Amino acid sequence: MTQPRKAEYDIAPIFTNRWSPRAFTGAAVDDETLYALFEAARWAPSANNAQPWRFIYARKDSASWPAVFGLLNENNQRWAANASVLIVLLSARTHVRPGSSEPSPLVSHSLDAGAAWASLAFQAYYAGLSAHAIGGFDRAKARIVLNVPEGYQVEVAIAVGKRADSSVLPRDLQEREWPTQRRPVNAFVAEGRFAFEDPGERG
Repeated sequence: MTQPRKAEYDIAPIFTNRWSPRAFTGAAVDDETLYALFEAARWAPSANNAQPWRFIYARKDSASWPAVFGLLNENNQRWAANASVLIVLLSARTHVRPGSSEPSPLVSHSLDAGAAWASLAFQAYYAGLSAHAIGGFDRAKARIVLNVPEGYQVEVAIAVGKRADSSVLPRDLQEREWPTQRRPVNAFVAEGRFAFEDPGERG
């Protein structure tokens, strides 16, 4: 087991207690709880209040599940099969600014979608669920399967569900089923000028 997470500074416990497990029970998530995740994402900050995030979801055992589940790579399918809900997060690349009738590029679309993902993840923890963002899936196929228009970027997939004991996972994944640690604050914060180590290095 890894060492317990300890913050260097005084922060709310939700930030260290939330993590991204792979072991899920597959138990159904009711509408009220599921939509509370999207409600939390709704209030995320975004440039010019553009709110570029879009979520497409599929519940386990629903008619839409096989198509969304089939987007995941084989390694992620091994554990995500037990999630209750799979979500694909998109971001709109353009935005119509107030007072304008024409869309303009929104350079912060991915950043803003990431803020919405974080809000969703923290709400999931608050509701007694877990959420795990998945980078390993076929984005080009997702665009076709989910009928995503050209003006949107496919960002990540997200598995949501009730956490299960790690014993439900294949043995190699059981060994990774712990909260990960983080770099110290001084590794990514500098005053006045760039003063960071190479991003490939790990302290």
